[in-house]
Order: sequence, then structure tokens, then C-alpha cells
Amino acid sequence: AGSLLAADSLAIHQSPLGSSSHSNSRFIGRRRSPSSRQGKDKIYSSVPSSSSQLPEPQTFDENDVVEAMDYNHETTIQVTSQSSTIESKIAGSLEETEISIWPQLDDLDKRMMKIALPCIANFAINPLVGAVDLFWINRMGNALAVAGQAAANQVFSSAFWIVSVLPSVTATLVSKANASGNQEELQDAVSQALLLGCGISLVGTALMLRYPEKILSSVLKEGAPALQYARPYLFIRAFSFLPSLVSLIGFSAFRGTLDTSTPLKISATSNIFNAILDPILMFSFALGVPGAALATLGAELISACSFFSLMLRRKMIRWSKLCRLPSWDKMKPLLEGGAALQLRNVALNLTFLAVARVTQSLDDTGVAAAAHALAIQVFQVGGIVLLALSVVAQTIVPNELIEKVDPSTGKRTGGKRAAKNVVNRLMSWGFVLGVSLGAMQLLLLPMLQRSSPLEEVRQAAVMPSILASIYQIMNGLVFIGEGVMVGCGNFMQLSVGRTIGESARRR
Repeated sequence: AGSLLAADSLAIHQSPLGSSSHSNSRFIGRRRSPSSRQGKDKIYSSVPSSSSQLPEPQTFDENDVVEAMDYNHETTIQVTSQSSTIESKIAGSLEETEISIWPQLDDLDKRMMKIALPCIANFAINPLVGAVDLFWINRMGNALAVAGQAAANQVFSSAFWIVSVLPSVTATLVSKANASGNQEELQDAVSQALLLGCGISLVGTALMLRYPEKILSSVLKEGAPALQYARPYLFIRAFSFLPSLVSLIGFSAFRGTLDTSTPLKISATSNIFNAILDPILMFSFALGVPGAALATLGAELISACSFFSLMLRRKMIRWSKLCRLPSWDKMKPLLEGGAALQLRNVALNLTFLAVARVTQSLDDTGVAAAAHALAIQVFQVGGIVLLALSVVAQTIVPNELIEKVDPSTGKRTGGKRAAKNVVNRLMSWGFVLGVSLGAMQLLLLPMLQRSSPLEEVRQAAVMPSILASIYQIMNGLVFIGEGVMVGCGNFMQLSVGRTIGESARRR
């Protein structure tokens, strides 16, 4: 469904001038009477493809107009009418040439890889650190501790992502503003996202601190043994709501400007800090599961402060815009896009919560929940790559849709045809990588299961891990299709499609 809607988002109807009747560089010339000119001297000329020289200036009667079109070359001619000389320049082909949809390792692939590789590395860091957290919690030798941490982490993540629609909209708005060279519009998009995000984060933190039992009841049943580990973890993580959202908006702003290396450096630094603190706080200070939450909170604070300071330094935000309420006209695109995406995020995360609740209720020992957490880690090995390609689609597609002209050469780039070529190539990469990554996960399954010392957890995680590997084939198309729709601004279509899909899955 995602791939079909993505194709519909970039549907391009062939221009009449691009039909077969005008192929092979055919030239058309005719005389028109002065009455047919309607006051406009439209003069077109071309030379055969075998010619490497421009034609000599030609002199025509002032009432004559010669029209000719060449679809494969760019040429300049001079037409002399009495004492005046008119220069006319025709840009090359009216439509860009179709390119192969399959990976070719050509310039298009290299351009996408330049953006995709840092994104993949950035997305890989968080699951790897999550795996490190899970590894150290598993070292406690207590399945209930794993189940409690997994439940609280799922509740926090779902609550965070339900309200965190701003980064996706921000990336699209920033990408369009950056492509058109509008710095004011770029600053408005980022500043408004931060203002709105701050308000949302404060509300989210207050609710988690005030009603932890009710929030955890979405996953854990009343009196569940894992609650003793889930409550303190969620209490500490609640304070990371604001820094997490600031980091995410910062990441979206930088990738909107096609800078994916800066977020990678920030994310790597903050998460290395998290990985170092985990064993120290959990075992050296004997804090256990709350120690893992404190390490994560410290990492989020470092990341948020780094993003905010860099955005100020690079003039992506200004204090004057952060300290005043924006007008409705400037907030409207952000709110409209966010409201449409909200439906998608609610459907998606309600499904995650429903799945987590089912796995938590399967037994009171925590084995099923721990196995589910392990299967999720297996899925993320390949999922992070495909999710990164979705982010690439969100970034490249709106940039390609903007038609640009090189002032020095007059060469035109971008437009719908260029964007369609990018989408076709991304979808084929999604399929190829989905198959490859699913196979790799199956091969690495024995190694990944060693992260848990509990034999019963490893055995229970086998079948879910196999299914997670097979599903990567579909995920490659779905993730990229969703990225294309976000890049095109088709938020409502995406939300409706996702809601229907998640409703069917819950049934």
C-alpha cells in the first residue's frame, strides 16, 4: 500500500510534446502571417545531432517567424531582422531521460549513498545502544528485570512517538526552504517546531510523572511482578521527553539541509557516553535498572544541548524567533502536516502497545516478554538500514521536486521527472536490501541470541526472530514508500493507509 500511494504521489502525465510523433530530433518549421504572431517573436532553432558547430546568423524578413524544435540539444542562434539581433536559448530536452529503476552504482546511486550511509550509521547507533542496555540488564540474571525495563521503555517510546509528529513535517519544510534558498523560511520552520515541541514535551513529562500506574497499565496488568522494575525506569525516563524531542527536531533540521554527518557525530558521542555509564551506574553504584535509565537521560541531555548550540551557530534558529509567538500563517503548515501524521502515529503505536501487553500477559515469569525484546533487537539489525532509506526519501524527494537552474550554464535540474527517477531507484533498493538483510539476519541469528544468558528466553525468541527476518522483504518497500509520501507532503493519505493496515493487524 505504501509503494502504491508513493507512486500515486509522483504520478506524471506525459507531455504532448514528448510523444512519439516528436521523437528522433525531428525539426518543424513553418511560416506564419503577422496576424498569427500576437505580438510575440518566439524563435526556436536547432541543429542536427551530428553537428558540433552552431549555425551562422541568418537574416529573415521582419514578418517571418521560423519555429523549430530540437529535443536532444541546446543551441543558441541569432536572427537578424532589419537592424536588430535576437538571441534565443533553448534548454535541452523537455523531459529528462528515463533511467533504470534497478541499482546501477551510477551518479544517482552515489548521490543517494552519500546521504544514506551517515543516516544508516546514525540510525544504527540507537538500536546498538539499546542492545547494550539489554545486554547489561540481562547480566542481572533476572527475566523480570528485563520484562520491566522493556515494558517501561515501550510505554515511553510509544508516548513519545505519538506526539512526535513535528520532526517529519519539519524535515520536509526545511528541505523545501533549503532547496529554494530561503533562509528565513528555514529558520521559521525549525523555530516553530522547537516552540511547539517544548509545549508538547512538558505536557508529556507531567502526565508520566503524575499517572505512572495508569500509563504502565497499557502494557502491564495490575499487580504484575515486572512493575517493580518498570515504575522507577519510567519515572527517570520521563525527564528525557524534552531533550529527546529537541534532538529529533535538530536531526530533522540538519538532514533537511542534506547534512547527515553532523547528526551522526552528535549521536555517536552521546550514545558512547550512555554505553560507558550503563555498567558503572548499574553495577558499580548498584542502581540496577534505574541506572540504565539515568545513563540514557544523560546521553539525551548531551545530544539536545549539542544540536541546539550548533543550530544557533549555523543560524538555523534565532533567539528572536524562539522568544516570540509565531503567527498563524507560519504555524499552519506545521500544524496541518502534524495533525495528519498524528493519526498515523497513534495507530502505529497503539499496535505496539497492544503487542507489548499481549507478550507481557503470556506468563508471570517474564520469559515471553524478554524473548519479545530479543526478537525486536534481531529485527532492528536490518530495520535500521531500511528506515534510513525512508529518511533519505523524505530528504531527497522534496529537493528533487524543486526545479533549479544553474546560473553559469543554464542547465536545468530537478522537477517531477527527476523526482520520479529517484523514487523508482529507491524502491528497487528497498526490495534488494530487504531480501539481503532478511537473509543476513537469519545467518546471524545464533550469534544474536547469545545476548541473553537464559536458555528459556533464547528458545522462545527463535520463531519471532525468523518471522522478523522474513518481514524485511516487505519492510523495504513500505518504509521507502512512506518516506516518499512524507517528502511529497501527502500526510493524510499516508495516515489513512497506515491506520487501515494497523487496524487489520490488531484484528
